[in-house]
Amino acid sequence: MSMRTLLEKIAKVRILVIGDLMLDHYIWGDATRISPEAPVPVVKVERDSFTAGGAANVALNLGALGVQVDLVGTTGTDDNGRRLAEVLQGRGLKLDTTLASEACPTVVKTRVMCRNQQLCRLDREAAPEIYALPGEWVRNNLPERIAAADAVILSDYAKGVITSELIRQVQAFAGPDKLVALDPKPRPGLNFNGLGLVTPNRNEAMLLAQMVGAGTDEVFPPEEVCRRLHERHATRLLVITLGADGMLISREGRIEQHVPTAARAVFDVSGAGDTVTAVLTAALAAGATPEAAVELANVAAGVVVAKLGTATATPEEVLAHAQQS
Repeated sequence: MSMRTLLEKIAKVRILVIGDLMLDHYIWGDATRISPEAPVPVVKVERDSFTAGGAANVALNLGALGVQVDLVGTTGTDDNGRRLAEVLQGRGLKLDTTLASEACPTVVKTRVMCRNQQLCRLDREAAPEIYALPGEWVRNNLPERIAAADAVILSDYAKGVITSELIRQVQAFAGPDKLVALDPKPRPGLNFNGLGLVTPNRNEAMLLAQMVGAGTDEVFPPEEVCRRLHERHATRLLVITLGADGMLISREGRIEQHVPTAARAVFDVSGAGDTVTAVLTAALAAGATPEAAVELANVAAGVVVAKLGTATATPEEVLAHAQQS
């Protein structure tokens, strides 16, 4: 199947995205002097921009490829929640406002950008338990919405929507034949087993494998990580993103392929993991082999990291990037 044919098939797929919804806020400006009040730069603000983050960014990535998207997550009834709904609506996606609540402020990540470099990030969020999906809502609504989808993505940013219990419920509603994918944020108490696809990055894979001293400076032993992850989580397909080192495909605890990165220039990696999870799931749901799905996701991620800010890739951009690689 050619990449063009696969992209055409993806446009006929319907995917349910469940996860932590966020608003990404960018403050763009310049810093030419140091504050007399403290040794910090003074930023002269030029403009603000807003886009969707977290699970909402996964939905944007799917929508950019023509996928029919059903998005589930919790937001507030505040201005930021309304702004997130407007961002999604502007991209042809609808936010289910029945889960909006006065009790939970919309999660916002504010990045201060100076000369196209991130100076700092400010996070606004409440306690995770506030964002959990109501149990009655899950029982009354998720079975029907899962049944209407070709695949399900669980987009986990550890903000409260994705729990071990919710993962088990989604798997039970989906049954053994429907793809359920998880982009995990490892933490104590998060347990899962037997998922169709899991897409951690290097550090997340180390933490999920419970490797001692896992961290950004640790040596990454791929064979041992994949073996331990299979023993602990029995994932049918494991794809580990390695940044500049590409991706690993693993099944049954064994590495099947190491795919070099397709990125030619890297300006901002924000949201690149969302792109990989979205494209992988959509491609697999469209009938692609794991190898073809990873190739497409790799190219799409190469498009996204060459853009500033949380971004997406269109089919035309993906095809153009693939031809130049």
